[in-house]
Amino acid sequence: MGFRTFDDHAAEDQLHNEIPDCQDSVTAKIPLLTPYQLGPFHLSHRIVLAPLTRCRSYNNVPQPHAILYYSQRTTPGGLLISEGTCISTAARGYPFTPGIWSEEQIQAWKPIVEAVHEKGGIFFLQLWHVGRVSHTAYQPNGQPPLSSASKQLSGQLFLPCGKELADFSTPRALETEEIPEVVEQYRIAARNAIAAGFDGVEVHGAQGYLPDQFMKDSINDRTDKYGGSLENRCRFPLEVLEAVVKEVGPNRVGIRLSPFADHADAYDSDPNALGVYMANAIHTYKILYAHFVEPRIKKCGEVETNDTLHSMRRAFKCSFLVGGGHTRESGNAAIESGEADLIVYGRWFLSNPDLPRRYELNAPLNKYDPATFSTADPVVGYTDYPFLEETQDQASK
Repeated sequence: MGFRTFDDHAAEDQLHNEIPDCQDSVTAKIPLLTPYQLGPFHLSHRIVLAPLTRCRSYNNVPQPHAILYYSQRTTPGGLLISEGTCISTAARGYPFTPGIWSEEQIQAWKPIVEAVHEKGGIFFLQLWHVGRVSHTAYQPNGQPPLSSASKQLSGQLFLPCGKELADFSTPRALETEEIPEVVEQYRIAARNAIAAGFDGVEVHGAQGYLPDQFMKDSINDRTDKYGGSLENRCRFPLEVLEAVVKEVGPNRVGIRLSPFADHADAYDSDPNALGVYMANAIHTYKILYAHFVEPRIKKCGEVETNDTLHSMRRAFKCSFLVGGGHTRESGNAAIESGEADLIVYGRWFLSNPDLPRRYELNAPLNKYDPATFSTADPVVGYTDYPFLEETQDQASK
C-alpha cells in the first residue's frame, strides 16, 4: 500500500477493508476490485455507476428499457446510483427525465430496482431539483423556475420536446416561507424512493442545481437566513439533508457536492472553504457517504488544477466517494493512497456495462459516443454497447 495522507479514521476504515488472505490473487492486486463495507452494504468492489442523465423516460415516467440498461451494469455487490430523478413537477429542466413524485412513477421504478436486486446490486436513487436550470415550458402553469435568486442562467436548453432550443428562463427567488415546502418535497421523494424498492437516496447538491444555487456566492444574493454568510448559504441543503435522513435513516443517505465546479454558472469565491464547511456539517448527520466531484471538473470537461479534495476527506469521517474523469489507473491510485473509498465512473461505465470485469482483466474499453448520451432512443447509445465477450467474439470472426 502507498503512503496514507489522511487521519486515523481513514486509516482505520482502510484497514477494516483490507483484502483477505484468501482473496483471488488476480483481484488482490487491484485496489478497485477489493471489497468494501459501506454501512450495512457489503460491496464486492469499489467501482460505482455514476448518476447519468440519459433522457429516456418519456412523460417523466421510467421506461421498461431502463430495466435492461441498469441490469447490464449490475454486478453482485456493486453500487449503482440512478440518473437524476426529479422530486416534483417544478424540479424539471431536461427532456424525458424520470420523476419520483407520483404513484405511477413509483410503480414504474419497481421492476427496474428489482432487476438490479436480482443480480445482487445495491441501488440508490438520486434526488434532483434543477432550480433555475430550466424554462417556463417545464414548470407548472408556465411559472418561472425557482432558485435562490432571480439571476438568469446564460446559454440555452432543450425544451420538453427534446428538439427545440430556447434561452433559460429568468427564475424567481424563493420566498423565505416557501423554502420549507421544497424541503418537504425532498422528504416525500425520499420516502417514495424507498417505496419503489431503492436501497437509499443521494441528494444531488452539485453541478449548479438548486442546492448549489444556494451554496455558491456567484448566485446567492439573498439577505435572509439563507444568504450572506457561508453558514446561511449552506442552510438549505443541510435542511434538505436533515429531512431526508429523518425520513429514511442515515444509512440510506448520501449527498453529491461539487464545491470547485462552475457548472451552470455556479461558482464560489472560496470553494475549499465551502467544501470543508459542508464536509464537516454533513458528517454530523452520520450519513452513509459523501460523493465529491473532483476539482478538475469545472464544467463538462477537465482542467489542470492544484486544488484537491484532501481537506474534505479529512473532515468527513465516513465513506468518501469521488468522481470526475477517473481512469483505471487513477482510480486504483486513489483507493490505494486513501484519497477515496469508492470511485464513481460515468462515461466509461456508460459505454462498458461490464466495466468491473474489464478493469479486472485490464481489457480494452469501448469508446463512448457523446452524441448519444442524452438522446431519447431506447437502444442506441443506451443498451447496445457490447460486453467484452461480444467484442472478442466479433474480433475472432
